[in-house]
Amino acid sequence: MVPVLGGIGVTWIVSNFAPEAKGHGVPEVMDAIYYKGGVIRPVVALVKSIASALAIGSGSAVGREGPIIQIGSALGSTLGQIIHMQAGQRITLVGAGAGAGIAATFNTPIGGVLFATELMLPEISVNTFLPVARATGTATFIGRLFFGTQPAFDVPFNLAAIPNEPSSVLTPILYAMLGGIVGLAAAGFVRGLHYLESGFDEISGRYLRHAIGMLIVGIMMYVLWVAAGHYYIEGVGYSTIQAILHNQLPAAPFLLVLFVCKLLATSVSLGSGSSGGVFSPSLYMGATLGAAFASIVTMLFPGAPVSLPAFAMVGMGAMVGGGTGAAMTAVTMIFEMTRDYNIVLPMILAVAVALAVRRMVSHENIYTLKLVRRGHPIPKALHANMFLVHSAADIMERDFLVLDGGTSFAEYTKLAAAQGGSRHVVITQNGMIVSGLLVDADLLQMFNAATTDVRLDALIQKNFTIVGECDVAFDVINTMSRMRAMIAIVVSRVTGQNSQRVVGVITKEHVADAVAKSVKIYPG
Repeated sequence: MVPVLGGIGVTWIVSNFAPEAKGHGVPEVMDAIYYKGGVIRPVVALVKSIASALAIGSGSAVGREGPIIQIGSALGSTLGQIIHMQAGQRITLVGAGAGAGIAATFNTPIGGVLFATELMLPEISVNTFLPVARATGTATFIGRLFFGTQPAFDVPFNLAAIPNEPSSVLTPILYAMLGGIVGLAAAGFVRGLHYLESGFDEISGRYLRHAIGMLIVGIMMYVLWVAAGHYYIEGVGYSTIQAILHNQLPAAPFLLVLFVCKLLATSVSLGSGSSGGVFSPSLYMGATLGAAFASIVTMLFPGAPVSLPAFAMVGMGAMVGGGTGAAMTAVTMIFEMTRDYNIVLPMILAVAVALAVRRMVSHENIYTLKLVRRGHPIPKALHANMFLVHSAADIMERDFLVLDGGTSFAEYTKLAAAQGGSRHVVITQNGMIVSGLLVDADLLQMFNAATTDVRLDALIQKNFTIVGECDVAFDVINTMSRMRAMIAIVVSRVTGQNSQRVVGVITKEHVADAVAKSVKIYPG
């Protein structure tokens, strides 16, 4: 009954003080970054701390990293709101808080930086990278003062990931096979959590919903305790991971049972409304699959160059990388956890295969699928916006007319027809540019044959700007946005004269075309 009572307490806290503290935290942070300008309510940090501590302490099969990420992000957002920062600066602080939480939890500063850059930040530049790096470095230093410098998991001194012997040529193939298996498992975890969240949503009543979920988890824990003498799947599961890494749970059938139980327990816990993360459960499931795979290989092929702890560690990274989509984060964090460089090669192989397999089965990852369900999709990749470095001459429209303001609209239509129907007009008076005009279908219909005596100077508008043909697109777009201009007139200075020559026009339509061409290079 302890999980049920804890679940009721979590539901009461979350429902009354911060509904966004429900779940595993990271999707809510990503939603705040992409749809709320990096604004997270300050109360979320406190509520998430209490709710997650109660959930994990009462046996909910969730992790502590998701809450720490959300708490760190909420603190960063709060600081950005107090100082009244711009949205971009506030978002950077949110990402920095997330990276710092990961770094302090696992003693992995590089992994924390990569987590923020791979999953959190919409833009990666010096302006965003440096604050994240400083935050993760500081968090790691403070964490080491309290928890020591030892890695997150105590692993054997020499993992022998790929033994230095001729027969080890097959070992990388085995790691790739493990990556494929873990990729399928990651897809199952993503889909399973999605279906259970949808299923529990059909149950009316928040308290009843979560009570049923935690009752199921409690029954699973009791069955494991009766059958194996230990709960195994409760909380973050670090003790079980530690036992696997030291080869204390080598039986493949039992490891597979633990994998299934943890997957179900975590999905039921979060699906019914618990507060906690999916990072630790992913490590747990990856460790059980990796160790079970190694155990089966050694059973079928005695003497095979296989290290159970190494396969367990690789399985952990593959599950994290496959499930979250953060491949570089997974590889780097496992390396920082083991501090054994030999684990890098098998990690790269397994994580790459796991991520590819998971994407084939489930295009969305464990974080983004929840946001897609609520109609808030997240970009699949970060594009460099290569069109921004092009010049105005590269994106401008060269089909235009330069006409004096005294020209009648009827004269314009004749001249435009002679040039193939030019829709862009630069209006001048006494040789000076006074307006830019986009002639669309509505304007043509308004000034029909009955009003052909209307002059162009009657249509002068001030929502235009003048830019140089060598100006980069980034500056042109900023200028148009700042001046709320519908059209930019591109000019070229005439050599030896203090005058300008119109060479083109740029409208928002041309900017959109340039963006589309840039995206087509990497369609994702």
